Amino acid sequence: MTDSRRGLMYGIAAYLIWGAFPLYWPLLEPAGALEILAHRILWSAVVMAVVVLALGRRSQVRALVADRRRLALLTLAAFVITFNWGGYIWAVNHGRVVEASLGYFINPLVTVLMGVLILGERLRRTQWLAMAVASAAVVVLTLDYGRLPWIALLLAFSFGTYGLAKKTANAGALESLAVETAILAPLAIGYVGWLVLTGASQFGAQGPWHALLFTSTGVVTAIPLVLFGAAATRVPMVGLGLLQYLAPILQFALGVLWFHEEMPPGRWLGFSLVWVALVVFTVDLVAHRRRQLALVAEAGLA
Repeated sequence: MTDSRRGLMYGIAAYLIWGAFPLYWPLLEPAGALEILAHRILWSAVVMAVVVLALGRRSQVRALVADRRRLALLTLAAFVITFNWGGYIWAVNHGRVVEASLGYFINPLVTVLMGVLILGERLRRTQWLAMAVASAAVVVLTLDYGRLPWIALLLAFSFGTYGLAKKTANAGALESLAVETAILAPLAIGYVGWLVLTGASQFGAQGPWHALLFTSTGVVTAIPLVLFGAAATRVPMVGLGLLQYLAPILQFALGVLWFHEEMPPGRWLGFSLVWVALVVFTVDLVAHRRRQLALVAEAGLA
């Protein structure tokens, strides 16, 4: 198997695991979203500490902590991903898997929008068209839901902010997640401890297997991240960008076919507009990449 094909398999595996998360979080009920989130942070911190020690990445982690600018960016990333993880867990356990999938469908478009508003980047005409169609989709879905699709917007903008902070920090995936979870761990420990003291904790209250599921949240968080990191070094960015649609496609299918969430005609129309916007955006992205490669090839021959 070639290195690029191996990377493709890693990427597919990562996004399939992320896409299957709606099947995992309900297993931790009757725990609430905040308790599940706290345990995810706590056990992720434990797993990442073990991984850092096992791979000998302590010097890289120390370098991140010593750099005030990068530490500030990772602190921002840590608190933003907390909203993302918490919002997603809440959505899944409250019958809003389809709306959660919408957040990750529109995330690429939100990321581009943030590039324009924060980094001063300029959009091509086709990208503006994609943004306009996506905006129309949000209007249609707002009318259908009778409210803004706030879960989708929370997930999209929080993950977009997270990606922007991580990109600016320019840190390794494993090391940065280790720092982020270490920053959040004291808060998670405090919340879990408070639940235990007040007798409201579900950890261990539903039997050993349920408690084991809680401890597995760290591994479940780390595995797709490691797979994604392996894919990112082997697969071109355009290919990686296309793979990211696997997760929301699987989430949407689970929401409709497994959880039987309601999909009235207005909602189908809204999602159809989102998919049209993504097709326009993706075609433009691939065409722009090909033009860039052609220009590079011509410059090399000149």
